[in-house]
Amino acid sequence: MSELKEQPAAENPEELTDLKVTEPKDWAAGIPAVYEALKDIFEEAGAMRGLKASLKMNQKGGFDCSSCAWPDPDDDRSPIAEYCENGAKALAEEATTKKLTPEFFAQNSVADLAKLNDLEIGKKGRIAQPVYLPEGATHYQPISWDDAFKKIAAKLNSIASPNEATFYTSGRTSNEASFVYQLFVREFGTNNMPDCSNMCHESSGTALSEVIGIGKGTVTLNDFYDTDVIIIMGQNPGTNHPRMLTSLEKAKKNGSKIIAINPLHEAGLTAFKDPQTVKGFLGIGTKLADLYLQVRINGDMALFQAIEKLLLEAERNEPGQVFDQQFIKDSTVGYTEFVNHLDALDMARLVENCGISLKQIEEAAQMLKYKRRIIVCWAMGITQHTNGVDTIKEIANFVLLKGSIGRPGAGLCPVRGHSNVQGNRTMLIWERLKDKPREKLKAVFGFDPPKEKGFDTVETINAMHEGKLKLFFAMGGNFLSSTPDTNYTADGLRKMDMTVHVSTKLNRSHLVHGKEALILPCYARSDKDIINGVEQIVSCENSMGVMQSSKGVLKPVSDQLLSETQIVCRLAKATLGGRTKVDWDLYQWNYDHIRDVIEKVIPGCDDYNKRIREPGGFYLPNSPRERKFKTPKGGDKAVFTVSQIIDHHLEPDEYLMTTIRSHDQFNTTIYGMEDRYRGIHNERRVIFMNPKDIRNTGFKAGDKVDIYNNHGGRERVARLFVIVSYNIPEKNTATYFPEANVLVPIDTVAAGSNTPVSKAVAIKIRKHEAVH
Repeated sequence: MSELKEQPAAENPEELTDLKVTEPKDWAAGIPAVYEALKDIFEEAGAMRGLKASLKMNQKGGFDCSSCAWPDPDDDRSPIAEYCENGAKALAEEATTKKLTPEFFAQNSVADLAKLNDLEIGKKGRIAQPVYLPEGATHYQPISWDDAFKKIAAKLNSIASPNEATFYTSGRTSNEASFVYQLFVREFGTNNMPDCSNMCHESSGTALSEVIGIGKGTVTLNDFYDTDVIIIMGQNPGTNHPRMLTSLEKAKKNGSKIIAINPLHEAGLTAFKDPQTVKGFLGIGTKLADLYLQVRINGDMALFQAIEKLLLEAERNEPGQVFDQQFIKDSTVGYTEFVNHLDALDMARLVENCGISLKQIEEAAQMLKYKRRIIVCWAMGITQHTNGVDTIKEIANFVLLKGSIGRPGAGLCPVRGHSNVQGNRTMLIWERLKDKPREKLKAVFGFDPPKEKGFDTVETINAMHEGKLKLFFAMGGNFLSSTPDTNYTADGLRKMDMTVHVSTKLNRSHLVHGKEALILPCYARSDKDIINGVEQIVSCENSMGVMQSSKGVLKPVSDQLLSETQIVCRLAKATLGGRTKVDWDLYQWNYDHIRDVIEKVIPGCDDYNKRIREPGGFYLPNSPRERKFKTPKGGDKAVFTVSQIIDHHLEPDEYLMTTIRSHDQFNTTIYGMEDRYRGIHNERRVIFMNPKDIRNTGFKAGDKVDIYNNHGGRERVARLFVIVSYNIPEKNTATYFPEANVLVPIDTVAAGSNTPVSKAVAIKIRKHEAVH
C-alpha cells in the first residue's frame, strides 16, 4: 500500500504564516495590477519568452487565455495588453521554464509532496514526461507514452462494464480535444462524463433551458456598450473576470447605471483604474456601482421578488410604461400565474430574507422602472445554492417582465469561469446525450452511442464509494480540490483501481490516487502544437457564444509532451483496437479533419475550418437574441415561473459560510498569498466575520479557530483559520476555497442541477485545537 494513504487530502498546516490585515481597497486594477502581472511573467518565463507570449494572448491570430471566459472585443483590442493581471498570472504558470524531470520524482515521494501547500505544489514547474505510480510504490517513475496507453487500455478493457469508468473534463480543454474525447468515451460505451460545469453554471444551463430554450446567455459584448442598467450579482469581476471591468467602464462612459448585489463589498464592483489609459495610470478611477445592495447570503431571490413586486405596483399605476406588455403577450406564457404569485408575497418577509432595507429596494426599483435595456450578470454566488436554479429563473422572470431580451443592450449574462467550459458542453461533454446529437453521431461515425444517463460530478464521487467505478480519468483540472467534501472525495479516489490525469503541472489530485496512477503531460494553451511540420490551431467558445481560434507561440519546455487531442486519439486506438469505427489517425495528425466532422454534428458550426480562421471567429446561433424561443413547457414562447424563497433557520452559534476566491488565484490554482483588494496578506486560512458576530462569540479578530459542521451526522472540520473582522452581513461568513471545501457536504446540492452548494454552508466555530 502506498504511504500516501496516510496523507491528508487537503492542506492541514500545524502553524500559520505571518498574516497581515490592512484596509480593503475601494478600487481595482491600476498600476499595482501591471506590476504584479509583469512580475509573475518575468519570474516564471523570463523577459523575452514572457513578452513574446503576452503580446499574442487574446489577440486575433494568437492564443486564447487559459483563465476566464470573458470575451475578447470584436474590434477594439488593445495592441499592448488584451489581458488582465490574473490572465498574466495564468500565462506565467504555463509559460514557466521550470520543469519536473524524472530526477524530481525520484527525489520526492508522493507523501512528501502531499505535505506541501497548494501554492508550493503548483510552483514546482511543468511536468516534462509521462509518469506512473505502480501499486504499492512511493514515487512516480517515468514511463513511455506507448506503455502508458497500454496500461490504461488494459485496465479499461478489463473492467466488467464501460460504466465502471468515468471521464472528467476541465474547462481548459479545447473544442477539438473535447469532441474527440466524448467520441472516444461514447464509442467505448459510457456517458459517464462529469465536468467542471457540473460544479459552476449547471444551474444556469438548467434554468435557462427551461425558460428561454437555450442554456447560455443572450448578450454580446457590444450590448454592454449601449445599455441603460447593468445588474451584477453573485459575481466579483475585479478578481474573477478582471477584463470585464473595461467593458463596465465603457458602459459607464456611455451613460449606463450599475447595480451591484453581493454580500461582501468588493473593490472590483466599486471603482476601476484602467492602467492602459492616462487617467488610470495617474490613479484616477471610474466609479462603477451606482447602487450597492449588500444582500445576505442567498437573499438574491427575495430581493428580486421584492423589486418585481414594487414594479408590478408601478405598472398598475401606469399600464404599459413599466412592463413590456406587448412582449409578454406575444412571447411568453405563465404571466397571470406569476403576477398572482407576486401579489401573494409578503414584502416584510422578503425584506427580512434579503437583508436590504425597503428604502434601498425602492431605489433599485426606481432605477429600473422605465428602463428596457437592462443586462443581468451573475456567477457562482447565484448558481451554487440549493435554490440556484430557481433564483436564475427569477432573474429570467424579471427580464421577461421588462422585455429585456432580444433587443440591443439587454439580456441575460451568466459569466462563465474557465475559458472553454461553455465550449466543452457545446462539443457534447455532458453526462446526458440528447436524441438529436446521438443520432448524428451514429450517422457520421457508424456506432451506437449509449442512451442511458451517465454520472455527473457528485454522482461520480458517490459511485466511487458505492463500488460502481474502477477507473477515474481526468482531462485536465484538479478534481480533488475543486469538488465538495474534500475528505470524502479523497476516500473515493483512493478506492479506484486506477486514476489518470492529463495535466500541465502538478496538483493535489495527483497525490491522492488509486491503486495505480498515471500523469500524462500535455501542451498548454500558449505552447506551439506542430505536427509533421504544420502548426495546428484549436478553438474555444467564450461566455457569449463566440467561437475563436487559438494558436500557441512558445516552444514547449519538453519534447515529451503531447496535445490533449493526440492523447485522446492514441488512447482510443490502444483501447478500442480493431473494433473502432473511427479513423483516429486522421484526427490525430490534422485537427482540420476534426472540425470537418464537428460541423456535421454540432449545429451552427457550418464551414467551421473557414470561419474559425476569420479574425475574431464567429458567433454560434442564439435564437433568444432574436426573440425566438423553444421551451419544454412554453412551446415557441418563454416561460414565467413561480418560486419560493428559502428561510435559513440558524442556531444561535451557527453561521452561513460562502466560499470565495482570493485575488491571487484562479479556480484551484494558487498564484500567491495576497488578496490585496480585501486587505489580506501572507495567508489564506482566514474566515471573514461581521464585527458584531465576533463579539457575540467571545472571540476577537486575529484569534485562531477551527470551523466545523455535523451535516448528516458526520463531522467535517477545517482546522486553523484566523478570524478577520470584515464588512459582511451578520450571521454570514466567507472563506477561501479550496481550503474550506472540506466543509461542503456532498449531499447538499442545487435542486434540478445537482450542483454542490458551496455558497451557503451551515458552520460553527470553536477555538483551534492542535492535532498531534
